Amino acid sequence: MQKAISKQHNKPAFIRKFQSALEHGDRVWIGLNIAMSVIVVAIMVLIGILLWNQSAVSRQQIGLSFLSPFAAPTWDPVNNTYNTWSFIYGTLITSLVAIVIAVPLSIGIAIFLSELCPPWLRAPLSMLVELLSAIPSVVYGLWGIFVFLPAVITPVGIFLGDALGSIPLLGGFFAGPIAASGSSRLAAGIILAIMIIPTIAAVSRDVFLAIPSSQREASLALGATRWETIGRVLVPYGTSGILGAVILGLGRALGETMAVTMVIGNSLNSSISLLKPGYTMSSLIANQFAESVNALNTSALIEVALVLFLMTLALNIIARLLVWRVSRRFPAEART
Repeated sequence: MQKAISKQHNKPAFIRKFQSALEHGDRVWIGLNIAMSVIVVAIMVLIGILLWNQSAVSRQQIGLSFLSPFAAPTWDPVNNTYNTWSFIYGTLITSLVAIVIAVPLSIGIAIFLSELCPPWLRAPLSMLVELLSAIPSVVYGLWGIFVFLPAVITPVGIFLGDALGSIPLLGGFFAGPIAASGSSRLAAGIILAIMIIPTIAAVSRDVFLAIPSSQREASLALGATRWETIGRVLVPYGTSGILGAVILGLGRALGETMAVTMVIGNSLNSSISLLKPGYTMSSLIANQFAESVNALNTSALIEVALVLFLMTLALNIIARLLVWRVSRRFPAEART
């Protein structure tokens, strides 16, 4: 025993400290978590600094007219005139269409998989839903071009233009005619919805499965039906987790590039109509960055990336605040 103690004391001080730290696993784990958190924040800050520095030429020479919704929607590298409002609008409207379509479908899928699906069918269906999120975006784009646009988007666009195009408040958003190819903001929004449904559905399913069985049993014992239990107990109980899933889907919708680039039409169109082709910020960068003609054009494209970065960050902060406010209404164990 004395030899072991003596051997331990003969080791260098830094080795003894390291061994002592390893004996306290919680400290090591907490330290790793803090380090990873700092790294994530540092990466975000460094990305923001890089985009800010590289867009300096554009910000100095173009100024606020770059973002103005009242300036002419032009993007002319030859004459060095740039305005990005139509790209911002294209990004927001396609993401909005995607969220409006995807959220109810995803929650319905999650409820079916967690509450209504027979046990023998739950595992294969859950696997298929998760596999959909693993399909590369370029595959969605190719499928959209050759199958989805001519078979679905074009007839749906014609119907929406005929049915809603003459309504005063909605007419501008459904002003036609839609292109024969089907390439449009509507096509991009629906393709994005298909792409984010697996993510929102899978996370929402896990949220419902994490709700204690006592909540279901208590509701049923009080005389509630199965659907009343789902609508009045489970959905409110898991609201914060469901909102977290929606945030993940929104983040992918805002930043998706390849599939959107392939189906949106890539046209500088000042119309607000969903049936017209357009651009998103990510599709603009993907299309034109490699063919930049001068330093100002490159800087302008990087400023578009900066705007997209800040917009995504702001929307996620707002969404997180919404999750925090909602989660305060329920007990701590309901916050998933």
